Amino acid sequence: MTLAAVQRPIADPDLGSRFKEALRGVASTVHIITASDGVRRHGMTATAVMSVTMDPPALVICLNKSTLLHDILCCARSFCVTVLDETQESLSTAFSGGVPPAERFSRGSWCFDEGGIGYLEDAQSSIFCEKVAAMPYGTHSLFIGEVRDVRFGVSQTPLLYHNASYCTSLPRMRAD
Repeated sequence: MTLAAVQRPIADPDLGSRFKEALRGVASTVHIITASDGVRRHGMTATAVMSVTMDPPALVICLNKSTLLHDILCCARSFCVTVLDETQESLSTAFSGGVPPAERFSRGSWCFDEGGIGYLEDAQSSIFCEKVAAMPYGTHSLFIGEVRDVRFGVSQTPLLYHNASYCTSLPRMRAD
């Protein structure tokens, strides 16, 4: 049985909005996911990123099927997940639709690897992945990437998104 076969209509029409409200209460790290299929290059802001395993190192990203990045990633062999730091809110806004796709990489200090995949040289980190699996489900697809390289910036304070607002984390004072 495939995952698509287990989808069922939602019995409670309000469930989706309640679910969305519940998730708004979860603070998430802000990322820019980038990919190139050799012809097109694109990037978009995302919070739906998580680690899968440490052996081998892998992560999963979740993209709406209606996005250009989804279309590119269906053909692309690799992608990059850039972890934004607290100073990069304007880049997050630009890559979430605030700037047309053709102009996005003109903002910030972008570099490109040999495959044309963009990464920010001053981001908290950039995680380069080889796409090893894709799984459609509902309106989205999950793409699993095996980590091939990681580059670090100076900052270790990630940009977070919580309750439809950007925020940052503050370390707790330890009472030793």
